[in-house]
Amino acid sequence: MIPIKIVGATSKVTGTASTAAGTVAGGADLGDAAGVALKYLKSGALNLTALPPLSLYIHFPWCVRKCPYCDFNSHEAKDGGAFPEQEYLDALRLDLEMALPLIWGRKIYTIFIGGGTPSLMSAAGLDRLLSDVRTLLPLDADTEITMEANPGTFEAEKFRSYRASGINRLSIGIQSFNDRHLKALGRIHDDGEARRAVEIALDNFDNFNLDLMYALPSQTLAEAREDIETALAFKPPHLSLYHLTMEPNTLFAKYPPALPDDDASADMQDMIAELTAANGYQHYEVSAYAKEGKRARHNLNYWEFGDYLGIGAGAHSKLSFPHRVLRQARYKQPRAYMDQARLGAPVQEEHEIAREDMGFEFMLNTLRLRGGFDPNLFAERTGMSMNAIEKTLNAAEAKGLIYRDYKVIRPTELGQRFLNDLQEMFLGT
Repeated sequence: MIPIKIVGATSKVTGTASTAAGTVAGGADLGDAAGVALKYLKSGALNLTALPPLSLYIHFPWCVRKCPYCDFNSHEAKDGGAFPEQEYLDALRLDLEMALPLIWGRKIYTIFIGGGTPSLMSAAGLDRLLSDVRTLLPLDADTEITMEANPGTFEAEKFRSYRASGINRLSIGIQSFNDRHLKALGRIHDDGEARRAVEIALDNFDNFNLDLMYALPSQTLAEAREDIETALAFKPPHLSLYHLTMEPNTLFAKYPPALPDDDASADMQDMIAELTAANGYQHYEVSAYAKEGKRARHNLNYWEFGDYLGIGAGAHSKLSFPHRVLRQARYKQPRAYMDQARLGAPVQEEHEIAREDMGFEFMLNTLRLRGGFDPNLFAERTGMSMNAIEKTLNAAEAKGLIYRDYKVIRPTELGQRFLNDLQEMFLGT
């Protein structure tokens, strides 16, 4: 944990603003950002004794083709993949510079470059991005730096360059090894490209994740098993296995495909639990399975209600101060984001988490962890006493949805099965 030193933070924030103001050409003076930071350091409703670990999320908004199930902030690149790489990198640097007063003196423990399809970036572009990050931020010596990658964009030489630039973990969007299902999902790669992507990852990275989906349109249990067995044969350090859902404002929501029924989906989940356990994977979060020592540290920070600065189009931040917790959202459209970054104002929305919402926000994340959390973490991350959610904890325990003692609070098997209902119990606590 990072102890809070208000006096030091205040003086350093002011110094940074005055010396770095000239770096934001044509935009707002960094002194404005420093003023915002000082505002959040004032007394408030919460009392955090320490700041959580801090992660950095960088959003890359372009992809080759929008998948029909995707509700992420992604936009099809024009003319076969063209996008304004240098202009976007300029905007990311400006965005990060403007955010510095809010996180001054805090070390970054994990970085995640997500999208979209970040692997569309050139090797030189990725190298510049990480160079800018290292120039502006203090990184932990053991920083986990993950990049999402689409198998349809894998080039061995480019990924060797990514590794040399500092990427030490890949998250590969396989989704399926079945060509029929890949076409139904609108993916730009086929089975052969999926396998080749994993081989390239094995050659260049000792830590990577494979993303797969199940309960796909017209998928049988045998087909789902074949996907999982194919993935396991590569012995990946980490697996993310997602049940396909129909998200609002997607093509699949408008034109729903025929999906396996609830019984078939449950059979797939049982099969996944059996196969992953037999192959030495720990099922540590709703959709995450890891070999010993290979849990996704960036995602764990989210689930443990840690802090993260999000830069890039549509990126979200959660930042803690001694007496409040701040949420931010950047402009979503890439063009609007780049224009606003140039003006020194990339943040579109900003608000403090209300005290009455803090318990729900904490539990919404931590209850996803199958092993639960230390009760002391609640006060540490929310600045409130456990008494704030005691009544709801008692009700959840009475229903058999959670187990708790002085060392841990965790969802039971029943609580995991009805996780949404369990999380909703904490609304308004």
